[in-house]
Amino acid sequence: MNAASPAPRRARVRAPELVGKGGWLNTGGQQYSLADLRGRIVILDFWTFCCINCLHVLDELRELEEKHRDTVVIIGVHSPKFVHEAEHQAVVDAVERYGVEHPVLDDPELATWKQYAVRAWPTLVVIDPEGYVVAQHAGEGHAHAIERLVTELEAEHEAKGTLRRGDGPYVAPEPQPTSLRFPGKALLLPSGNFLVSDTTRHQLVELDADGETVVRRIGTGGRGFADGSAEDASFSEPQGLALLEDGAAVVVADTVNHALRRLDLGTGEVTTLAGTGKQWWQGSPTSGPAREVDLSSPWDVAVFGGKVWIAMAGVHQLWAYDPADGTVAVTAGTTNEGLVDGPGAEAWFAQPSGLAATADRLWLADSETSALRWVDLDGSVHTAVGTGLFDFGHRDGAAEQALLQHPLGVTALPDGSVAVADTYNHALRRYDPATGEVTTLATDLREPSDAVLVGEDIVVVESARHRLTRLRLPEEAVRVESVAHRTQRAATEVAPGALRLDVIFQAPAGQKLDTRYGPSTRLLVSSTPPELLLKGEGADTDLSRTLELDPRITEGVLHVSAMAASCDDDPANEYPACHVHQQDWGVPVRLTEGGADRLPLVLAGMDEGQPDSTD
Repeated sequence: MNAASPAPRRARVRAPELVGKGGWLNTGGQQYSLADLRGRIVILDFWTFCCINCLHVLDELRELEEKHRDTVVIIGVHSPKFVHEAEHQAVVDAVERYGVEHPVLDDPELATWKQYAVRAWPTLVVIDPEGYVVAQHAGEGHAHAIERLVTELEAEHEAKGTLRRGDGPYVAPEPQPTSLRFPGKALLLPSGNFLVSDTTRHQLVELDADGETVVRRIGTGGRGFADGSAEDASFSEPQGLALLEDGAAVVVADTVNHALRRLDLGTGEVTTLAGTGKQWWQGSPTSGPAREVDLSSPWDVAVFGGKVWIAMAGVHQLWAYDPADGTVAVTAGTTNEGLVDGPGAEAWFAQPSGLAATADRLWLADSETSALRWVDLDGSVHTAVGTGLFDFGHRDGAAEQALLQHPLGVTALPDGSVAVADTYNHALRRYDPATGEVTTLATDLREPSDAVLVGEDIVVVESARHRLTRLRLPEEAVRVESVAHRTQRAATEVAPGALRLDVIFQAPAGQKLDTRYGPSTRLLVSSTPPELLLKGEGADTDLSRTLELDPRITEGVLHVSAMAASCDDDPANEYPACHVHQQDWGVPVRLTEGGADRLPLVLAGMDEGQPDSTD
């Protein structure tokens, strides 16, 4: 595409209607159709609130949303993965929790997802003012490309007279007067008080030992990244908390700032320990001086083996900060999303979100695989409960068949067992390594995200009830009816044998693939079960590949990870701006005779196999 062309020729496909059984949020009760939005540039953001990549995209879009507020309407299409995410109130909560300031269509049955042939969370679709789809992008890192396209569309449709400027349909909800708002994690302080990450209000709150009375607030309460006094410092959706070994300070996982912060409990002073404020991308350093290395959505922290271990949810890894020399480094995980045990360097995680350390184990809640896992002192990774990305539910009993649903917190108990904040089951669960059994300790908790032990009680962070809830640890487990679920996503029917995998990537206007230092693309393919792939597994630089599927395996999941780097195409610029586009897909497939022999996955652009339509 020639950036200088006044009206570039684009593939145009008529945009399907927006349909969602849950209706519209953030519109003051108004329902919308595409016809109501004609004349505006519409960006559909297909997201689900469990997905860390989706949360990254929400942050990426904030600047574009503000800059083009009179021409662009961003609409979040909420498309659930987990059963809990199909509950309307859970979507309402998530929209407030993550500060979504645009309309959201609640689509619990994936009706609009299917109409737009979406295959991944997150996916962005751009619709021009005349109602045609002109671009699709999967994954993160596309805001710059969409910004450029929006600028072109504004000029093009201003000239045609088809652009309509004005206020958008967003209506802010009424703020609620609660002491906490979607708190994330809690910590018992040496004083007996609690420190809570008040995530949605971008603060830390110290509560009295009663768990209710506010002692002090740390942070301005506005989203920001500033060190200083308790009144002047700022955070962005803080989560995990851990006492540093001297007990005089707390390390904070400042999630959306991609940083670790330090709170001096005596003075209230906040400083930055690790991170630059920028998000880590493939190719960035994975170790070095802590203030010089990018991080990616640190969600929880725990002191283990003398270091501060970090649940780096944004890249599916564990990292560690060494207070002795002020460095950070990866300790486990490959950045591939999934459930694979073994040596730390070979293990796969999926949004690790909760940590708890004992003398010889680091327990972790691996949220997207609905798993409870642990790391030994030698760095090897093991799974206690959980089987993979697409199986979840509420089932007690032997650990190998027990099920959780997107747990976010884990707490070590005095008897050697572990309590799990089983977030999407609204439950507190327990795993006993001595017996290998999983039981349920409490139900009717609303999105519990963490818990802390206080004597014989356990204090649970009920995130969606905006409070701490004190429970007596029961001597007997609660009995619940077992349920098992698989993701609501329909499997893609493919033919056994040869399957052509095409990852579509078109460099944004004015850019080209960056080949100065070698290949600028990477494609990694694997499968669950591994036997599904007879040919085509592994990494290569070509974004197209022929896979061979074993006809004896009827169902499975193809795991596809793609990356492409593009740079500004200006020969006069010696140091062009470069951008990384990246996405991981987990595609459920069903092998059937007569199924598709080609699987297109759009990273950026339009699939040429998709015909133009001007109906």
